[in-house]
Amino acid sequence: MYVGEIRQEFPILQQQVNGHPLVYLDNAASTQKPRRVLEALDRYYREDNANVHRGIHELSRRATEAYEAARVRVAALFGITDPAELIWTRGTTEALNLIAGSWGMANLGPGDEILLSVMEHHSNLVPWQIVAGRTGARLRFLEIDEQQRLDLSGLDELLTERTRLVSLCHVSNALGTINPIREIAARAHAVGAVMVVDGAQSAPHLPVDVQALGCDFFAFSGHKMCGPTGIGGLWGRRKLLEAMPPFFGGGDMIEFVELERSTYAPLPNKFEAGTPAIAGVVGLGAAVDFLAEIGPEAIQAHERYLLGYALEQLRAIPDLRVFGPEDIAERSGVISFTLADIHPHDLATILDAEGVAIRAGHHCTQPLMHRLGVGSTARASFYVYNTTEDVDRLIEALQRARTLFGY
Repeated sequence: MYVGEIRQEFPILQQQVNGHPLVYLDNAASTQKPRRVLEALDRYYREDNANVHRGIHELSRRATEAYEAARVRVAALFGITDPAELIWTRGTTEALNLIAGSWGMANLGPGDEILLSVMEHHSNLVPWQIVAGRTGARLRFLEIDEQQRLDLSGLDELLTERTRLVSLCHVSNALGTINPIREIAARAHAVGAVMVVDGAQSAPHLPVDVQALGCDFFAFSGHKMCGPTGIGGLWGRRKLLEAMPPFFGGGDMIEFVELERSTYAPLPNKFEAGTPAIAGVVGLGAAVDFLAEIGPEAIQAHERYLLGYALEQLRAIPDLRVFGPEDIAERSGVISFTLADIHPHDLATILDAEGVAIRAGHHCTQPLMHRLGVGSTARASFYVYNTTEDVDRLIEALQRARTLFGY
């Protein structure tokens, strides 16, 4: 990979922070935007700004064409053979809430069970808590083993005829653990359960084919894959989507409206009420073009190289504890760690003074933090534009933190 050339595509990386060249290692939270995404957003607002689907004038035609062309390109990236099965949402959180509020409320009842894991992001936990509270369904959880991988030893006991839905992250945002979704989906389907995948951390970093995964729903966020904020998507199998009631009501999701009743538009419009994030969709289409040119396999290989390099350096630092699987083949480019008794927020503040941006906190995974026996961790996460020099700067800043705290 020509990482130097790739970095030149990201204007934000050319700046200094606190007198140091920026090292951006908070990619699990949000990624930076290449020039072509910025240009696509600017071009839409300068030249094509109009609402989609509803107008017959030239601007509306061009906006609609760009909007739907992006759907086709994003679908192709994820192996989605029918683009109408791809629903635009504001991101992974809204996509998971859509499933919970539509499929969940329509299909779950007392005695039914929802299987999650203790490593889930709050976005794949809280919506199911709400649904369980309203329907009488019961939540059950997969635990993690000593290397913070899903413990599948009790899966057969957890998957029963009462299990109606399994919803898991493909990759843990706090640990980097890559979960064996294909195996779990097959076992879920064997008991008649629906399989939901939170793909927020896999869509940007791994080759993803929803058909090969064997899932029924797949949710993702555009801003984590070089696209704009406020745009993401939900893929679902047509049979399930067509049977689900709308999640939002309003314009463009209807077929015919009377005062007392309405009929609904076919997919995908049925779930896209109101004026959508048109510019966001256009920008996401440009981001997907950028990532497709590099190639998901190349992105994963680059991150795995950085991961191996970083883990080797980090494990040489005294008093530093790294979370997640030891085998880099079982994890993505996310490293959560603690350093002695230095609070992760203090670590992040010291690193920021050195121009190194990381994340510190519970990463919206409070139950997981409880399982790990910590309140929070520091987290460095890589993407396609990061380099070994970035890792070296991280290590130098952590050594400076140790010195400042007297270690």
